[in-house]
Amino acid sequence: MFEKHKVDNLQALIVNYLTAAGCSYFFLDQDFSLNHVLNSDWLYHSMIIGTLFIIVFNSYAIGTQKVGIAVTTVANKMSLIIPVCTALILYPENNTFDKLKGIAFLLALAGIYLSSTKNGKLSFNKKYLWLIVLVFVGQGISDSIFNDFAQSFKEVFDKESYLFFMTLFIVASISGTLILLGESIKKKKTIQLKSIIWGVVFGIPNFFCLLFFLRALANLSSSIVFPLVSMGVVVSSSLIGVLLFKEKLSRNNWIGILLAICAIYIFSL
Repeated sequence: MFEKHKVDNLQALIVNYLTAAGCSYFFLDQDFSLNHVLNSDWLYHSMIIGTLFIIVFNSYAIGTQKVGIAVTTVANKMSLIIPVCTALILYPENNTFDKLKGIAFLLALAGIYLSSTKNGKLSFNKKYLWLIVLVFVGQGISDSIFNDFAQSFKEVFDKESYLFFMTLFIVASISGTLILLGESIKKKKTIQLKSIIWGVVFGIPNFFCLLFFLRALANLSSSIVFPLVSMGVVVSSSLIGVLLFKEKLSRNNWIGILLAICAIYIFSL
């Protein structure tokens, strides 16, 4: 929709994070205290994730322009390998990996690959390989740290999760503003009203998306949550593309969606 309405991605993203921070403040069940935030054990978690949000998103946007949306999407969604492996190593008591889950995991990767590519092949200019690696590693690290917060701070989860989100979103918006200022020096950019409007529209579901994601990680096995979320995004966005944007899916795309649905079913057992 941003592309359709010629919305400035970075401007809308900054407003989106400010909106999400506002939603977090609305749900706070305590008074906001800067001193409490600065002395919290999860401060570095929120700062790193907030910064990575902006870096990964911009890398994703540049990647779609330089190497295509298929390659960038596969790199982004395949990054689930990093948080899943990290969870298996750091939290083995909460994450088991039996044969059935292994089969579902392989089906998930195949489903993501096939449903994200048009002809089942990925080709791109090798000089942009660093960009693909940045999207893959950046998203993987961000998800791993996000999961570490969910696993390490369960005792304060209900009380401080909204404060954590508020801090994370503010850091993300500040990081985005710094990048925008840097871009504005090179080429003059004016603030678009439609970017603000779409940023608000995007920020509200984005807040709830991350909230439910965190709650899922706190209550379910990480090795199940990450594949389910990645597959859910790929399947739902493919179907939305068909219904709203009249996109045509190839045979490989439909096979990928079918494999993803099979994997979801196995994970749900």
